[in-house]
Amino acid sequence: MSLLTGSGAAWPGGGASPFDAELSALFDRLGAVLVETPLLQRAEPYLDTAGEDLRRRIFLTRGEGGETLCLRPDFTIPVCLAHIEGAAGLPRRYAYNGAVFRQRRGEPAEFRQAGIENLGETDRATADAHALAEALAALRACGLEGSLLVTVGDQALFEAFLTALDLPAGWQRRLVRCFGRDDLLQNALAALSREADGDPLDLDPTIRALLRAGSAEALAAHVRAMMEEGGLPPNRGRSPEEIAERLIEKMALANTRLRTAYLERLSAFLALDCPMSEAAERLEEMGAASGLEFGGALAFLKARNAALTAAGVDLSEIRYRAAFGRTLDYYTGLVFEIAASADGAPLVGGGRYDRLVSYLGAAEPIPAVGFALDLDRIAAAREVRS
Repeated sequence: MSLLTGSGAAWPGGGASPFDAELSALFDRLGAVLVETPLLQRAEPYLDTAGEDLRRRIFLTRGEGGETLCLRPDFTIPVCLAHIEGAAGLPRRYAYNGAVFRQRRGEPAEFRQAGIENLGETDRATADAHALAEALAALRACGLEGSLLVTVGDQALFEAFLTALDLPAGWQRRLVRCFGRDDLLQNALAALSREADGDPLDLDPTIRALLRAGSAEALAAHVRAMMEEGGLPPNRGRSPEEIAERLIEKMALANTRLRTAYLERLSAFLALDCPMSEAAERLEEMGAASGLEFGGALAFLKARNAALTAAGVDLSEIRYRAAFGRTLDYYTGLVFEIAASADGAPLVGGGRYDRLVSYLGAAEPIPAVGFALDLDRIAAAREVRS
């Protein structure tokens, strides 16, 4: 069971970082409630929502009842679960500071994170701005002054652009899944640019004929018969209907060729890399030149920029990259990272995840945004600068 403690309580997690006192004071001033979560967590929420990158790196084990558990790989999901369990009012901010565990190339698998999760704030533009401004304030509290590389992306804007391109739904889902992964995104764009030549999938002739006929019901029946013939248990893995749906989607994806003009527009959008202060104007120019509408996503970006300016953040010091995303699948809007240099690992990462709390069991949708500090990396960066 999670333990929620009042503001000013001792920090959970065991051990200490050089910044605990400063961060505790900062989070207290921001009105965040300190939250402690167990080191062992149910693995399913991570496996279902966090994405392939994190799934590959978490440490799994079995509980006494046979349930799949993992060592806590981050705090966002446990904090959301603690909020649901506590049935606290909204809006509400939670702070945390403790150990997390995940494999990292060239770095220890156990390290310390601290951060804030802001749940239930309905003014999303202001909440986004506060998350980024407070992340910068936390770095200052840790003694990192001077120049920092702040990179911002926006998954909602990317999805709005894909919708305006009028791509098939399957391709939109595939590209969204690739967002923030440059290699996968480039592979997907290359696949879109190729014209299908003959049958794009290596399939059994009967399945190919059923796909061409377009009958999902007949295809599912054939898949069920094949599963029974092969002796596969009926309740293991995907159902015949799910397999049929996925095959139909794959065929549609493989036979889709994006018109050259649209591919050029998508490539131009993804290449956009400019100061945040110029982003709205550049996107408006792009929309006017292509005839595509960003709709409410662009208006929201402008509102968020105004909120960032009101929070004292210099937009000219932030880099907007249209192709920038983070490798956690639950993000829905703003995403950002802060590094000490262009080639340095992120010291802070964060973003908006409006669908996650509902997925985890909240009775109603809860807007949410947050950030996490990597205290080990921050300590190393401060040592380099000292």
